[in-house]
Amino acid sequence: MSSTDGQGAYDGFDRSEMDRSGQAEAFDMIGDRYDEAFPHKEGQLAAGAWLAAELPSGSRVLDLGCGTGLPTAKQLFDAGHQVVGTDLSPGMLKLARENVPGAEFHRVDIADMERQALGPFDGVAAFFSLLMLPRAELPYALRMLHGQLREGGLMALGMVEADVNDFSIPFLGNTIRVSGYLREDLRRIVRDTGFEIVGEDAYAFAPASTEVPPEIQLFLHCRRRP
Repeated sequence: MSSTDGQGAYDGFDRSEMDRSGQAEAFDMIGDRYDEAFPHKEGQLAAGAWLAAELPSGSRVLDLGCGTGLPTAKQLFDAGHQVVGTDLSPGMLKLARENVPGAEFHRVDIADMERQALGPFDGVAAFFSLLMLPRAELPYALRMLHGQLREGGLMALGMVEADVNDFSIPFLGNTIRVSGYLREDLRRIVRDTGFEIVGEDAYAFAPASTEVPPEIQLFLHCRRRP
């Protein structure tokens, strides 16, 4: 159920189950080491380029979980779009504002996006931000994004292929919790929450840091269905 139906996408979700503890703090501590550990982002750049090219110039685009603003917020801004970035980490937002001064950035939890009234948007980039959520929350988050998009709006989604739920992993000297899906399960959830998948890519990714294991990254090109 989208916010356009008069109800919030997170209605019915038990917020007492939400636990963001340590997630933002971990990324505050990681800071610009994140970009050093992930210098080659071919899949993310390709998905961002698809989004930037498919949208009319000057479109309003949400970069959900924008991190340092690199590469996505900058890529979209340089392509002539109005970029709104959100993140939970004050440290990441500070870097994003320095890296992409022409964009707009806010500290917002994904579960509070509707309350902040930052939308509507023509496009959404959600690269590895949804994997920070437990599986039980992910459909609510996707329905929220569906409700934030204008009719026919586009979403570029990036996830790591992994059959895990709210699983703690070491990450650049810190610990974070992540969730993932095998690709057919991810496709099903995306379709079930109101999106058509119009393209897909997968990349074997090896970070520059030995503190982060290799991974398979999935990128879905999606269009909002009515």
